[in-house]
Amino acid sequence: MMNIGLDMMGGDFAPLEAVKGIQLFLSEAYSTVNIFCIGDEAVVNPIMEELAVSSPNLHFIHAPEVIGYHEHPTKALKEKQRSSISIGFHLLATGKIDAFISAGNTGAMLVGAMFSIKAIEGITRPTIATIMPKINGSTGVLLDVGLNADCKPELLNQFALLGSLYAEHILGITQPSVGLVNVGEEEGKGNILAQATYPLLKANKQINFIGNIEGRDFFTDKADVMVCDGFTGNIVLKMAESFYDIAQQRGIGNDAYLNRFHYENYGGTPVLGVAKPVIIGHGISNAKAFYNMILLAQKMIESNLCSKMADSFQA
Repeated sequence: MMNIGLDMMGGDFAPLEAVKGIQLFLSEAYSTVNIFCIGDEAVVNPIMEELAVSSPNLHFIHAPEVIGYHEHPTKALKEKQRSSISIGFHLLATGKIDAFISAGNTGAMLVGAMFSIKAIEGITRPTIATIMPKINGSTGVLLDVGLNADCKPELLNQFALLGSLYAEHILGITQPSVGLVNVGEEEGKGNILAQATYPLLKANKQINFIGNIEGRDFFTDKADVMVCDGFTGNIVLKMAESFYDIAQQRGIGNDAYLNRFHYENYGGTPVLGVAKPVIIGHGISNAKAFYNMILLAQKMIESNLCSKMADSFQA
């Protein structure tokens, strides 16, 4: 049995949507997964009862405190040790759960991941990635998308390997191709960071580097893994998210490709490079998003992704 911890109090529509997400997951009859619901019993239990959500695989961990969106992450984790996020990380660090999910305070999730779970040995900085829907129906991954606004070439080289392992073991892409996000295809193009990163990626025998890619290549099949600093990646991510909103506003919400840009299809983003699976959800997460985050956690545990990453960095 695998044990997945879910912060019931994180997100604009929590705990209702978190409960509905669990309900969706349980309807698929995943008998090998225990879900540890971490939250305020007085708030969550009535909703569980109203929606008739019950299973021998559901376990409740009472957490009377909540870390709000606008609280300082480090200060809140230190002062609110009975919060759902603090308790979730304690359970993960002590091996009571195998993965932890929250759509709560992103900063607190990142601080918790880095200081209570810690980076895999050899990794300088963990990264967060986003899924990129390709026009041919396939899926790519872009990283970093906001955790590391300023990067050195060595960091981008590490992101390339982390992204490749994620693409291979979670997205099922054999020998994923890696492209460096740049302002031109030719070697030697770009700013100082891009120019210094290119030779590192070219010399990295653990990845399948195909050279530079441009902004127009994000949604084509040119590269499976697209590497950039978090400043650039976050701008691309927010622009891509706006595609879905624009499609809705213009009444083309039934377009199969544009619908793939809706965040709920992917649930959340994993923190890549820490020793155990940590998944951060969108603040506006709905039931489908919570359901997909549980599925992603299950996949990360089953594929033993974090151990594979540790092995690659030791190599």
